[in-house]
This record gives sequence, structure tokens and C-alpha cells, in this order.
Amino acid sequence: MEVIFDNKANVMQAKIRAVHDKSVIYSVTTDQTVWSRTHTYVKDVNPTIGGETATTVGVINWKAKTFEVNGQRKHLNAIRRKPIGFSGLREKARYWKWGEGREEYAILHQEEGWEATCTSTGEVEATFTVPYRPQLFGKVKPIVLNLTRTALAKDEVFLILVFIYCEAKRQEKMNSAGGW
Repeated sequence: MEVIFDNKANVMQAKIRAVHDKSVIYSVTTDQTVWSRTHTYVKDVNPTIGGETATTVGVINWKAKTFEVNGQRKHLNAIRRKPIGFSGLREKARYWKWGEGREEYAILHQEEGWEATCTSTGEVEATFTVPYRPQLFGKVKPIVLNLTRTALAKDEVFLILVFIYCEAKRQEKMNSAGGW
């Protein structure tokens, strides 16, 4: 599945659209206070027949540091780990796993964006391409999310939340180092 975020480089407020027909699959909204963000919601805008108009399928609670996928909530410490030992000094990847019986993904930022590699197979299961620099003139490239069939079937919403979280934290870090 290949989708784009339609709001330039803002992953916190966007519609996630299918590339082939530009139809909206998910909407991403973020509630904020004056000082910080509180929740980021991923809503399925194509719910089942007879369902609501939009169903919340994923939530990041920034203050409580929790992720919620399809009604199941877990603390960040339960789903993310950093490498330990000497290899952890050199390795930039963080390891994410929703739960038992699910795949673990090494999430790493490359020059083009984020990459999720399945630790059991070594295959890249998802990419999250973020435009490196905004352009002053011309068309801005959108953020592109690619998921393989395996990732799509098992961890679609989880990986969307992980990429949103990682990119928001990266942008936050880049902005705080900006020299203002």
C-alpha cells in the first residue's frame, strides 16, 4: 500500500490518501494546549457498513506516553526498546513491537526518511519518506508511506502511529536545535 499525507510536512494534521485515486483512507488530527500536544488521533474515514462516520483506530497520548491501537492501550516502555550494550552506542535504530505474536521492527532514520525493518526476516516492511527540505518555489513533495502486504495485514495502524511519533520527535529535536 502506498499512501500520501496531504498536508506537506505536517504529520500531526493531515489526511492519508491512497496514491492511485487520492481517496482518503485515514485522517490524522492532534489536540494541543498552549504549551504542548495532548493526543494524536488516527481515524478510519471508511468504517464498516452501519458504523459511525469515522472510527478512531489509533491514539498517541503524548503526556501519558501511551499508544492505543483498536482499543488496546500500551505504555511506550512496553512497545519500544533501545539497543543495550556497546552496540547501542553506535546503533541509531529503535525497536518497536506491539505485542506477543507480532513482528518486531527496527525503526531507523535515513536521509530520505524512516525505514521499518522486520528483525526476524531482515526485510524492509515499511518506509516513510519525508521531504528533506521545503522548497521556496515549486511544488512540495508530500510525505509518502509504503507498507508491504505483511506489514499491512498485521501492523498497519501501529506502524502509522510509530512513524508519526518518530517524525514528530525528530522535527521537535531539529526545531529546538535551530538557534532561536
